Amino acid sequence: ELVMLLEWWSGTECTLYIEPATVEKFGKEHVIIILNHNYEIDFLCGWTMCERYGVLGSSKVLAKRELLKVPLIGWTWYFLEIVFCKRKWEEDRDTVFNGLHRLRDYPEYMWFLLYCEGTRFTEKKHQISMQVAESKGLPKLKYHLLPRTKGFTTTMQCLKGTVQAVYDVTLNFKDKENPTLLGIINGKKYRADMSVRRFPVEEIPDDEKECADWLHNLYREKDALQELYEKEGKFPGPSIKPKRRLWTLLNFLFWATLLLSPLISFAWDVFVSGSPLLIIGFMLFLIIASVAVRRLIGVTEVKKTGSSYGNMEAKKEN
Repeated sequence: ELVMLLEWWSGTECTLYIEPATVEKFGKEHVIIILNHNYEIDFLCGWTMCERYGVLGSSKVLAKRELLKVPLIGWTWYFLEIVFCKRKWEEDRDTVFNGLHRLRDYPEYMWFLLYCEGTRFTEKKHQISMQVAESKGLPKLKYHLLPRTKGFTTTMQCLKGTVQAVYDVTLNFKDKENPTLLGIINGKKYRADMSVRRFPVEEIPDDEKECADWLHNLYREKDALQELYEKEGKFPGPSIKPKRRLWTLLNFLFWATLLLSPLISFAWDVFVSGSPLLIIGFMLFLIIASVAVRRLIGVTEVKKTGSSYGNMEAKKEN
């Protein structure tokens, strides 16, 4: 339970800068969420907000297919109707359309997350991205990569009539912290701030090019919000601190007791037996589990996130 680790183990605080009228609509409408992709735990901050407003079970995301191989996250998402893509539109077209169309009649109120930048922010990727922006005559961004509009326009097209609004979420952390999943596991407390703005779908153009232009303008606004945060240490507007729910902790304790008690008992029996074969087998199991957890941590690390972003050779191959 990664959400439990964030909320109860590390005690990380999440503050929302949001209009009260928007909070009233949380969990009462289908929405698309646009989140900046700057931090190793940005997805986890999104999950905790979903959990606190009762929509974690119906939260969806357009995710890269490589995550299917990640322990816990990938395996869980496979059964939750998450839409996976290879980030190659020619190969993704049918998969993405089919995945999104299946969500049109989703029975519960759904939050669908999009990382429109396509990959996590690094200085190298930002430099390449701004070169692309300059070549296309687009204004440069300081805190974001140039958004990839195809995923957003396709999602808007496929979920038209289902989604009522787009929530623009801009995330930052107090004291210019750069949080990590390893820090969360070690119990380090962070203070996250999230600016949330609601845009009714009626305000977003239907035309694909105009919709793409709307997204580019949104990212210029997100950049201005980050600039303001850098100067003042907070986002504009009223703020609230949603309370964490005891359910997250109780759920973790229940499953931990249910699963770990037999495991501990089995481990004791193995070592008491004195059988070299059983002991070696159990040690191999622990090693595999350790590697799986390390892979889970590694996939979130900014310096290790693999991407062909801006790689001309990769583009030729694709």
